[in-house]
Amino acid sequence: MDELPIWTPYCGPGATPGDLLLRWNADPVLLTAFALAAVLLWRARATASAWSALAVAALLFLSPLCALSSALFSARTVHHVVLMAALAPLIAWSLPRSGGGLAAATGVSTAVFWAWHAPGAYAWALSHDMAYWLMQISLAAAAVWFWMAVRTAATLPAVGALLLATVQMGLLGALLTLADRAFYAPHLATTLAWGLTPLQDQQIAGLVMWAPAAAVYLGVALTLLARRLQPEPLSP
Repeated sequence: MDELPIWTPYCGPGATPGDLLLRWNADPVLLTAFALAAVLLWRARATASAWSALAVAALLFLSPLCALSSALFSARTVHHVVLMAALAPLIAWSLPRSGGGLAAATGVSTAVFWAWHAPGAYAWALSHDMAYWLMQISLAAAAVWFWMAVRTAATLPAVGALLLATVQMGLLGALLTLADRAFYAPHLATTLAWGLTPLQDQQIAGLVMWAPAAAVYLGVALTLLARRLQPEPLSP
C-alpha cells in the first residue's frame, strides 16, 4: 500500500484533541498585519462592522480553528462558511456603498467556491502557503463583492441572488453528504484522532453546507422579502 503524502498546510499539522487549545497561530507576518489593521481602524474611527470583521478574521486565522481545519474537512467547511457568510458581509457593510454587477458577483462567487472545493485544487491549497492564501483571499474577495452587490441591489434581484447562493451551497453540501467515498486527500490520515473516518468527516462538512450555511443566505433573502412586503405606513 502506498504511503500517504505528508501535507504541510499553512496552519500546521492537523490539531488533535490533546493539543487543540494550544494551537494558536503565531505567524509573525500575520500578527503584524493584524496589529497594523487595528491601528489603521483606530485612527480611522472605524465602524463597529469593521472592528467586528477584524475580530472574525482573528477567529479564522489566529485561533485554534486554523489548526483544526488542517485536521478536519468539516472544520475547514465551517472556516469557509464563516469567511463567506460572516466576515465578507461585515467587510461589505464597513465599506462605502458601491453597486452594480449583482449577476456577475453571484456567478464569480459561486465559481470560486466550487473551484476551491474540487479535490485537486483543495489539495494544492493545503500543500503551499501561497496557494492557501490564494484560496482564502479569492473566496473572501468574491464573497465581499457578492455582499456589496446585494447591499445596493433592489430587493427582488437581491433576493434572487441570495436564493441562487442558497441553492448552490446546498447542492455542493448534498453531493458531499451523499458521496460514497472521501474526496479530500489531505484529511485521509487526520480524522481518526477525532473519532471520525474521512468519509464521516466529509459527510459532516456536507451537512454544514447543506443546512446551516445555506440557511444563512436563505434567512437574509427572507428578511429582505419580508421588509419589501411590509405595508407602507399610513400618512397622518
